[in-house]
Amino acid sequence: MKRLLALSIVTTLFACKEEPKIDYVLFSGKIENPTVKSVSVFQGREKIKEIQLEQDGTFSDTLTVENGYYNLDHGREVAYMYLEKGDSINVSLDTKEFDETIKYSGIGSSKNNFLAEKVLIEEKADIDISKVYAMEEPEFIAVMEDLKNSKVKSLESKENLSSEFKTTEKKNIDYDYLINLLNYPSYHKHFAKKAEFKASDDFMTRFSTIDYNNEKDYEALDSYKRLVQIHYANQLRDSDNPSLIFEEVSKTSIDALKEDLSKSLRYDISPSNEHLKAYYNGIINLSTDEKYKQEISTKYSKVSKLAKGMPSPSFVEYENHKGGTTSLEDLRGKYVYVDVWATWCGPCIREIPALKEVEKQFHGKNIAFVSTSIDKASAHNTWVEMVKNKELGGIQLMADNDWNSQFVKDYAIEGIPRFILIDPDGNIVSADAPRPSNPKLVELFKELNI
Repeated sequence: MKRLLALSIVTTLFACKEEPKIDYVLFSGKIENPTVKSVSVFQGREKIKEIQLEQDGTFSDTLTVENGYYNLDHGREVAYMYLEKGDSINVSLDTKEFDETIKYSGIGSSKNNFLAEKVLIEEKADIDISKVYAMEEPEFIAVMEDLKNSKVKSLESKENLSSEFKTTEKKNIDYDYLINLLNYPSYHKHFAKKAEFKASDDFMTRFSTIDYNNEKDYEALDSYKRLVQIHYANQLRDSDNPSLIFEEVSKTSIDALKEDLSKSLRYDISPSNEHLKAYYNGIINLSTDEKYKQEISTKYSKVSKLAKGMPSPSFVEYENHKGGTTSLEDLRGKYVYVDVWATWCGPCIREIPALKEVEKQFHGKNIAFVSTSIDKASAHNTWVEMVKNKELGGIQLMADNDWNSQFVKDYAIEGIPRFILIDPDGNIVSADAPRPSNPKLVELFKELNI
């Protein structure tokens, strides 16, 4: 009897013993033709870990993470991942064909192989943004629905994915689709060159039923996070009284959204924003980040001094491609249209043909066209050759200290290309003038009788 009792106790002890819980992810892989010496794992903008590569491109580490979506970064390439505690994932890829070669194996690989396939679906769709967003509503919607349906079909065909993951991914696909549609009105204005375009009521109705205050989705899904931020950014942009929108967000929205929205609107603190003060006050009220608020206050102070009619910040003795140096003061007596650009900037280079046309149209008029490169000193020869090879006209200058040039700082330039128009007396006409490709530039020149 005692023996049976003892055996029973031992059996109970073994039966009650819990398996140790794995609260981390085993993460390894191999990068063929690496472009940098490490891989990094991000959740949103937060770097979770940077892992150094071995000589042969392999890496291995453990990740302490919560279940959710992450990014794998290598150089300028990014792959999307879904990680869960207990996963043991091995990734392989070749940087020469990053998206086409990325493969996952091990526990948790099925989810990540689907995410890689979803990226390829978008690539194979080969959507030309400029052409698609120039389409009329019905045609545009059809293209977006085809893309959405291709992703859903791929998702539903996978038998080794959990129903929970499929439900989450279906939401992601829906939100991505809605983001594309939400961008349509403003993108169509630009690409179809219809400044007064407004989407139809039927088109916009679909956005009235969306819950923009879903805290669970905001925390878990980047697609929903982007959708909500775009929604409020659009409302602010289209409002005659953005202070009311800021007040609504401040009172009713998710705390994380308030912080994220305030950060995403930093570029709206610009000379071209007619509601500059409302944006400044709104951003300050939404943010709890004291360092960020100080940065915005500094920028606002600069931008406030860039109003029409204010004396323009100056540049002195910038290197001239034709030889010698040029200062803004040398051009006094003429209107000066300044193009701030760099040889590495794709959007800048795309403006060159339009800039040449405008220069040709106003040749001999009372205006100087100045292109100021903010390339680093190490790219000096690249600048010299590009100006020559592309036969760039006007006055071609190189700034004295790239992004850190005082002229660039004084004009609060955080992105290029940036265009500035200065009058013959050295005063600001527009600190954020229309691009050469924008018909409004020629209209402005004609209004000024240039």
